[in-house]
Amino acid sequence: MVQLNPYLTFDGNCEEAINFYKGCLDGEILSMNYFGDSPMDVPEESKKKVMHVSLKFDGGVIMASDTPTNQAVNTGNNISLSIGLDDLKKTDEYFNRLSEGGKITMPLDDTFWGARFGMLLDKYGIHWMINCELKK
Repeated sequence: MVQLNPYLTFDGNCEEAINFYKGCLDGEILSMNYFGDSPMDVPEESKKKVMHVSLKFDGGVIMASDTPTNQAVNTGNNISLSIGLDDLKKTDEYFNRLSEGGKITMPLDDTFWGARFGMLLDKYGIHWMINCELKK
């Protein structure tokens, strides 16, 4: 199964924005995690920032996060296309094909949240996130 979702990035106001969208779209927050909840070493000012949130509404799912403290949010880099897969072979294939002629911004690797994940900027300037849940 392959699922495509928009992924929005905010500069510290993700929780406020997602609650706004929740109200506008009669949505439901499926999960919300903060940088401070992760095993990563994060600065104190980033601990209350949203690391990942999923908002389900009648037409689909929007995912979002705040940026870490050292990254800027600009129009153009604040929206990514996120592909969720359940097949490791397809995950590698999609990641490799999409990165051809582009730039890998986070190599595809296993993560602490139990997935293989990577990010890239394709040759047309589109940001992609590829995530495959690892079988337990």
